[in-house]
Amino acid sequence: MARALRLPHVSSLAVRDLIDLANGDDFDGVTAQIRNLRGCTSPVNLTGFTEARHATTGERLRSYSSSQEPTGRLLTPCGNRRSTRCPACSRLYAADTYHLIRAGLSGGKNVAETVRSHPRVFVTLTAPSFGRVHNHRTTPTGTPRRCACGTHHQEDAPELGTPLNPKTYDYTGAVLWNAHAGELWGRFTTYLRRELAVHFGVTQKAFNDSVRLSFAKVAEYQKRGLVHFHAVVRFDGPDGHTTPPPAWATVDALKTTVPVASRRARLTLSTDATGERELAWGRKIDVREIKAQGDGKDTEQAVASYVAKYATKSAEGTGTVDRTLICRPCAGRGHVKAPDGFFDQCESCEGTGQSEPIKNLSVHRHVRQIIRTAWNLGHLPELAHLKLWKWAHMLGFRGHFSSKSRAYSTTLGALRDVRRAWRIAQAERVRTRAGHPTPAEEITLVVSHWSYIGSGYRPGEEFLAAQTRHEIALARDHAERIKTEGEDHL
Repeated sequence: MARALRLPHVSSLAVRDLIDLANGDDFDGVTAQIRNLRGCTSPVNLTGFTEARHATTGERLRSYSSSQEPTGRLLTPCGNRRSTRCPACSRLYAADTYHLIRAGLSGGKNVAETVRSHPRVFVTLTAPSFGRVHNHRTTPTGTPRRCACGTHHQEDAPELGTPLNPKTYDYTGAVLWNAHAGELWGRFTTYLRRELAVHFGVTQKAFNDSVRLSFAKVAEYQKRGLVHFHAVVRFDGPDGHTTPPPAWATVDALKTTVPVASRRARLTLSTDATGERELAWGRKIDVREIKAQGDGKDTEQAVASYVAKYATKSAEGTGTVDRTLICRPCAGRGHVKAPDGFFDQCESCEGTGQSEPIKNLSVHRHVRQIIRTAWNLGHLPELAHLKLWKWAHMLGFRGHFSSKSRAYSTTLGALRDVRRAWRIAQAERVRTRAGHPTPAEEITLVVSHWSYIGSGYRPGEEFLAAQTRHEIALARDHAERIKTEGEDHL
């Protein structure tokens, strides 16, 4: 079924702007620049120039200026990884993440193909319970089971993940756990190396000299608003993926030690406001061997696709907002410094420090309470270093959604460099065909100056961007339909 074209709200200003663009001297140039963004929803607007000069003679070999563009500015993709903010840029981020994870499983991208023979497992670490919640449970055979409230919930029921008794739910513990989840992961990797050394009967130094533990992980939000981690954990030789691990470093060793290390990894937090708390992983831990090929969720391709999918998602899946709640004029403080040196109440937020009142957010009351708890805890002096008020919209989680160890595989930066080099090579081919080949002398001096002037489109440009997104969506649907029909035919 064809997609309907969703254009932004039609206003007289947008119509007039579109007419002005159409009547301009280079409407095709405007259209081409927007199409090159491939549907970016909020491009970065820049003005400036760049010049390539011969390092010895100073001769200008190549130059570009934003004044050459029809609108006098250069539009570049926003690069946002969140699918709710920019589907186009997040799709590119997900593709890069997929290749990064896949390279660490099957080789490629400057990773030795022999890495496929290294022992590796897919680990899932979950958060503990901070109170009973509504859930969708099934028996091992798939038969639905009643929730503790006595109801058979559907998989898309809005009450899933919300507390059975909000008055007894530990919201403070949930926020603090999210805030320290990244540090808890670091302790887990430390204890895993120690447990592996004990398991093999060697010292930790001897283990580190013989085996290197590589990993890549991604954070995923559960419906109750707590993060849990999915990770690829792999044995390498001492030099990383280029060397095989010893024969005694097996998958069974990882399956044995991962649960033990997760139980030992604990973090004690003590403050006057929250008392003493011990943060630990939940009881549900899953460790599965990753297979080179076959069917199911444990193959290289399935694992890479799964990790890439969650690399572009944040807390929005829990029903929270995808924007910060900090009032920008006062930076969340609720007051601004007046010319006389005294502090006055911020007029934008009326002293709350919030860009929009938490009580007015269109979210579930469970999510609203987590946000409110994170905001209040963030303003306690003993917890100020956590900056929970800054990450309240993320329900307290302030770590990276995807990360990896140094020797796991390539990097996102390296993948972007390869893509940039390919585009430069394409541009040089175009110049050569046009009769303007690049001089043989090596260009070593580039002078650039760029200024940020804003984000987004002009009203008329948004119509063109919406049309581009529509055409890309149609092409993607057509390709998927052809692929599906081909598979069905086979």
